[in-house]
Amino acid sequence: MKTIGIINEGKTPPDLRTPLTPEQCVEVMQKFSDVKVVVQSSPHRCFSDDAYREAGIEVVNDISVADILLGVKEVPVENLIANKTYLFFSHTIKKQAFNRKLLRTILKKNITLVDYETLVWEGGNRIIGFGRFAGIVGAHYAFLMWGKKQSTYYLKPANKCADMNDMYTQYAELTLPAMKIVLCGDGRVAHGVIEVMKKLKIHHVTPEEFLENEYDHPVYVQLRSDDYYERKDGREWDKSDFYKHPEDYRSKFAPYYKKADVFINAVFWHAGIEPFFTREEMKGNDFSIKVISDISCDVPGPIPSTIKSTTIEDPYFGYSPFLNAEVEPFKKESIDVQAVGNLPCELPVDASKEFGGQLIRHVLPFLLINDKEHIIKNATIAHAGNLTDKYSYLQDYVD
Repeated sequence: MKTIGIINEGKTPPDLRTPLTPEQCVEVMQKFSDVKVVVQSSPHRCFSDDAYREAGIEVVNDISVADILLGVKEVPVENLIANKTYLFFSHTIKKQAFNRKLLRTILKKNITLVDYETLVWEGGNRIIGFGRFAGIVGAHYAFLMWGKKQSTYYLKPANKCADMNDMYTQYAELTLPAMKIVLCGDGRVAHGVIEVMKKLKIHHVTPEEFLENEYDHPVYVQLRSDDYYERKDGREWDKSDFYKHPEDYRSKFAPYYKKADVFINAVFWHAGIEPFFTREEMKGNDFSIKVISDISCDVPGPIPSTIKSTTIEDPYFGYSPFLNAEVEPFKKESIDVQAVGNLPCELPVDASKEFGGQLIRHVLPFLLINDKEHIIKNATIAHAGNLTDKYSYLQDYVD
């Protein structure tokens, strides 16, 4: 009998999401007959301890009874239990300096770490994640901010809504003014953004139409990397080469920032890639973007105005390219930015339900029954006190 434990999220501020809802815990035990699920007591999880108890799930204070521990965000080092298998988003594979101690402790404590971010199918596509909800909430912020900027309408933020449907009910009576929106990205996050565009019945246009035409209603264009980057030597675009040798490419985003009112960034950015635009370009009279929803939130990253990440409690700030500093938001001269790093946490119930469903369908069978396709093996960063071969490039980061 294996025991799976749902840990209490210990990171500050506390994350409200959970890898498995009460009903999904029951489903796991029905689907995998030799598995027991227990839940560590939590005062802030979006499903209460009583909700788990009512579903017949044991709630414990000491989660060390479990063999496999499931979380969402990074586990505080003092909470790590030796010799266990953990699944959570560790944010270590890019050598993030703030999580070096976490990975060192995992190795020291002989912990097996499987990172959700590294769970991929054979073709390289991510198996599991919260990206859709990051896109949904990030897009909602873009329209919320535009209403504040123009003082024309009001939207509640997602975290003040009961759930996603409650958030969407606000759109029923909303009449948006004419605006031009640029969306960059084509993954799960971008698809979440497009869901909101469809709910708001915003007209999708081609890059050519976006640049050439004026509209009396809101429109958006979705750009992929070949739309806003090009080779410096003029040779043909090559996406694989672009990510391997970003130094050979330059931004060609300028035509879009001269036409757009709102910019939504949903790209997976790699260090070494040129920014979309420079701070000097942001100073220009032809820079027309007034609101930026930076869902990807890389600091530093491809957007010079993202000088910091923000929080759910204080989600946006004004930016002055002339001062390269934060200023009061929603003033005529400010460019207004949201850069919340944990957007899916604003819709924790909906996000948890979808994530848990993915976990049950696409991950637990490989983890608990047979990993013949090496899905778990290829996502395992640390095992038996060492980095696995695939992640040995992290050794200098650990050292």
